[in-house]
Amino acid sequence: MTVVKSTLPEPARQVVGDALQSTLVDLLGLSLIGKQAHWNLVGPRFRSIHLQLDEVVSAAREFSDTVAERAAALGLPPDGRPETIASAFTLPAPKDGWVRDTEVVEVMVESLETAIGRLRERIEATDKADPVTQDLLISVTAELEKQRWMFDAENWPKDR
Repeated sequence: MTVVKSTLPEPARQVVGDALQSTLVDLLGLSLIGKQAHWNLVGPRFRSIHLQLDEVVSAAREFSDTVAERAAALGLPPDGRPETIASAFTLPAPKDGWVRDTEVVEVMVESLETAIGRLRERIEATDKADPVTQDLLISVTAELEKQRWMFDAENWPKDR
């Protein structure tokens, strides 16, 4: 049943639907990763990383709402149910229990890099299908790249 009629032709709707749903899963997963790390963070950089994790969680939650609403506006029902996220989520996550500040930084850099790589693929896929969705994905990518940069800067100096 389609309640909201899409303004996109069916082939474009399929591409956009896949891109938006996958992005929704990654964003909701990032917010959960960020909160898990936030609650279990220990180490000398606790306060600064604790606050930075809040920024990631806030951005991920805000963008997840925007992404879900974009899907709904196109007649594509977003699926953010816990079982959907749990079954589809594949980003790196922190280990169980207390996590050292250095480990949190590493997992956040890795998770954000993975999400960014996937977003870049979705940006390319939505180029012809829907430039409006592509623009949204570009905005999400820019914010996640900023957050990745800030976490990566926490690792300095380091051997590369």
